[in-house]
Amino acid sequence: MSFKQLAIIGPTASGKSDLAIKIAQRMDAYILSIDSLSIYKEIDIVSAKPSKEELNAVKHFGIDLLYPDAYFSVDIFIDLYKTVLHECKKENKNLIIVGGTSFYLKSLTEGLSELPSIEIQTQQKVEKKLQNLQKAYRFLLDLDSVYMSKISQNDSYRIEKALLIFEASKLTPTQWFEQNPPQAIIKELDIYNIDVSRDILRQRIHQRTQKMYAMGLIDEVSMLEHKYTRSPHAMNSIGIVEVLEYLDAKAKKEEMLENISIHTAQLAKRQQTFNRTQFQNIISAKLEDLEDIILRKVLHT
Repeated sequence: MSFKQLAIIGPTASGKSDLAIKIAQRMDAYILSIDSLSIYKEIDIVSAKPSKEELNAVKHFGIDLLYPDAYFSVDIFIDLYKTVLHECKKENKNLIIVGGTSFYLKSLTEGLSELPSIEIQTQQKVEKKLQNLQKAYRFLLDLDSVYMSKISQNDSYRIEKALLIFEASKLTPTQWFEQNPPQAIIKELDIYNIDVSRDILRQRIHQRTQKMYAMGLIDEVSMLEHKYTRSPHAMNSIGIVEVLEYLDAKAKKEEMLENISIHTAQLAKRQQTFNRTQFQNIISAKLEDLEDIILRKVLHT
């Protein structure tokens, strides 16, 4: 069997997971989730993670990998993809990449630039500079205003990355990336996008928010806050922030649920714009038509 892989993208609550499972069962495939929340253990209701039955129906990767206070980046995701690809080929399985965090998919199709080799002394020097984040940012801004103008002065991850590049290579980040352009991880990939109207999406988001509440949303967020505090990046996610406002008595229950629906719909709009503008030659169709479109292409090639 020749190995086949494809991607299914679409806004949150558009039906990606259900479609991916149906397709995976027909084409004997594993599923790699590209969802920035499902990767975390214990964030189950907020992330609208597939059920245990669904996870058992098809082998999934990229779900329940890390605890919410663990560090995660697109570099880690790329390494995960390479591991999953190896396992698929070893076990003679195809692969479906599915999820709402399309930036991860873009990183696979366009690649990331290699970073210079970092010695322990360089790492220690950078850590010392990062103790004054604002000073480190100003230093880099003077050094490379083009690159740093796109980075927030509070973005400690990217500031650290820029410092490491400079200290290890003695090149500005702009110079480094010009000399080390990104290499695509996946050269060819069929990408299928779920085309859904805003009205239908808003209705689905509303229903999903009500379902999350009924499943124990408030208890889950309370547990996460108690166990991990509010510090981890994951605790700033839609669904968690609004519940924390409710727990702080800044919003009533109905306001909390309305805010989750509104913010999720805003996210869905951003996702639709990203998917439409960042990928070329994607195949867009309504959810009810996409299964046949994908299977006709996959099973006859």
